[in-house]
Amino acid sequence: MNTKFAASVLSALLYAQGLLGFAGLATVLLRDRAHASEFVAASEMPSGPSVLVVR
Repeated sequence: MNTKFAASVLSALLYAQGLLGFAGLATVLLRDRAHASEFVAASEMPSGPSVLVVR
């Protein structure tokens, strides 16, 4: 009975580690995607003088 308990605890720990790894990977991928969209938005802005500044 003790070996079944140890096996279930080890299985639960491995499952939790897998979930944390997946969450970490998703965080990194989503963060990189957000930074990439910021660069795209910044490159679409005109580089000339603003209409609000020049009257």
